[in-house]
Amino acid sequence: MATGILFIISAPSGAGKTSLVAELLNNMSNIKASISHTTRACRPGEVDAVNYHFTSRERFVEMIEQSAFLEHAEVFGNFYGTSQQWVADTLASGEDVILEIDWQGAAQVRKLFPDSTSIFILPPSKQALRERLHKRAQDDAEVIEKRIAAATEEMSHYVEADFMVVNDDFDTALHQMMSIVSAQHCRLPVSGQEDLVSDLLG
Repeated sequence: MATGILFIISAPSGAGKTSLVAELLNNMSNIKASISHTTRACRPGEVDAVNYHFTSRERFVEMIEQSAFLEHAEVFGNFYGTSQQWVADTLASGEDVILEIDWQGAAQVRKLFPDSTSIFILPPSKQALRERLHKRAQDDAEVIEKRIAAATEEMSHYVEADFMVVNDDFDTALHQMMSIVSAQHCRLPVSGQEDLVSDLLG
């Protein structure tokens, strides 16, 4: 059985990463998004174990000590982490996995999974990023300003990814992401196709 491919999706807050990933999952089969653990408060409309595994700070620290995370980071005063066991088991079952993580976490994961594929999503402009953060209305003004201030530093790390997608038109950005996922399954060597190739060349 062919193992799944790990896709790492990074972007500054407000670039549309979560919406793009959700729509990609609706349109493609055999791919799952990892549900991160976080210590931040649950936002309106979010559901535990669907959007995030909402975890106390004490429990999160315990999990760090138990080496339970593939990667973890502190962002705006809250911890975020990815379950190492879940990712390994899902890839082994043949399913692709998407990780929505910041550039720091992406760097950690690439060291452990050098065959992973990284996609960095950028907004079309800083003004568009600001407008999206205010329109989202999920954070207070102080947090929004912190996110905008951090965005330039975050976006400078796009060069570390394998692919860049500019989310100006949502449908175009979605099509580009789906094309990247499909194309990665055509790269050589294509795991799981050994019998076909042997037959064709025999």
